[in-house]
Amino acid sequence: MTASFYTALEGRRGGQRAGRLLTSCFLAAAVLLLSACGTRSLGRAPVEDRGAGMGRAPVGAVDPASVKQLPGFENAGKPGYYTVKPGDTLIRIGLDTGQNWRDIGRWSNLENPNLIEVGQVLRVAPPVETSVAVSRPVTSGAVTPLPPTPAGSAPAPVTASASAAKPAASASTPGGEDDLAWIWPAQGQVLAGFDEAKNKGVDIAGKTGDPVIASADGRVVYAGAGLRGYGNLIILKHNNTFLTAYAHNHTLLVKEDQSVRKGQKIAEMGASDTDRVKLHFEIRKQGKPVDPARFLPAK
Repeated sequence: MTASFYTALEGRRGGQRAGRLLTSCFLAAAVLLLSACGTRSLGRAPVEDRGAGMGRAPVGAVDPASVKQLPGFENAGKPGYYTVKPGDTLIRIGLDTGQNWRDIGRWSNLENPNLIEVGQVLRVAPPVETSVAVSRPVTSGAVTPLPPTPAGSAPAPVTASASAAKPAASASTPGGEDDLAWIWPAQGQVLAGFDEAKNKGVDIAGKTGDPVIASADGRVVYAGAGLRGYGNLIILKHNNTFLTAYAHNHTLLVKEDQSVRKGQKIAEMGASDTDRVKLHFEIRKQGKPVDPARFLPAK
């Protein structure tokens, strides 16, 4: 054989050895890679993923920190407070609680009384004014002794003066809260009487322009058409207990905060927000509708 033949044979054998070496290296690398993957998968506990899922808020859940707290929420349910419901207006709340709607806005610190939200809590009772008692220091000096009493007799008891013992009478409620000497607000036939579920007052027939008069002394706390279903409305506050409402008027003759006398003409009858000319008249006791027939004189 020639030298070139041996050279070619040796080259072929070298190539085979190099191929086997590369194959061995490749197999070793594959084994190491599979071993590493197996070790990593066995070493990691699958609860880690479940734990991360448990710490995450479920889809659709509300984060308490993101919930908007409406004004006055801390007073919800307390006496003297009212939680706004759908469809409420400040005027209706005032009528239903027996208060001036402007007072409610002031007590509740409303910047805009036309903007109230469902769930908002309003103060519907006047804030209690607390008085601070002032103690006077005891001054030193001679004390005048009491005159001696006869033997065996006790000192005369100290009695309060008549003016101190008698409670002060309320100037706004002579004879009591119910004693307002009510009169009918309009002359006409009663079309519908009081029904707590369907009619919160009485409906009185009449003609357009007929006079509507104040049923008792009072002050106008609302005059306008902002309460749906009442048309042109006047609300009078008579004392801390009673309001009266005069609805469906054609013309209003008084303004808010105006004082009126019993029998004074305050409006002219009409058919605003109703199907016929009539006066709808309500008496509300602490905001709750009561039967006017209990208070008005018999016709």
